[in-house]
Amino acid sequence: MEAIYLTGFMGAGKTTVGQQLAQNMKLPVIDTDQEIVKKLNKSIKEIFEENGEAFFRDQETKILKELPTKDVIITTGGGIVIKDENRAWMKEHGNIVMLHADIDTIYERVSSDKTRPLASKKSKQELNDLYQSRVNFYDDCTILIETDQKNIEDIVNEISIRLNSKNFGNK
Repeated sequence: MEAIYLTGFMGAGKTTVGQQLAQNMKLPVIDTDQEIVKKLNKSIKEIFEENGEAFFRDQETKILKELPTKDVIITTGGGIVIKDENRAWMKEHGNIVMLHADIDTIYERVSSDKTRPLASKKSKQELNDLYQSRVNFYDDCTILIETDQKNIEDIVNEISIRLNSKNFGNK
């Protein structure tokens, strides 16, 4: 089976959903952010502070291309879709499942999270502006899953059903 790439804005639930999906499908799950942290032996916050966002985005691309492309679930950082190269890679090697949550949900989940350098100390409007700058990249996916008012199990079941049936209509 081709890789399943979970994308979406920060706080959409990629890591949590990815872990449960992996458990249900009996597949390994790999998180691109965790792989970067391991490789560089620095936190995401430290990477952004010491090396900048452009450096981090380059590391994302390198890690993405080093990861397996079969029988795996890969949870990605919220900005990985910014690069055309990354979206093309994921499309070529698997299915991109975009998890969407509305900005109120996102803000509630990330506004006080100090480990998120692009979210900490941002207003809801600033987060929304960042999301809007990426929305067209997020829409470039195989399947779009709305996550608001759904529990993890419902989200995982919807992903499994749609992947198994190849029901990608209406994303």
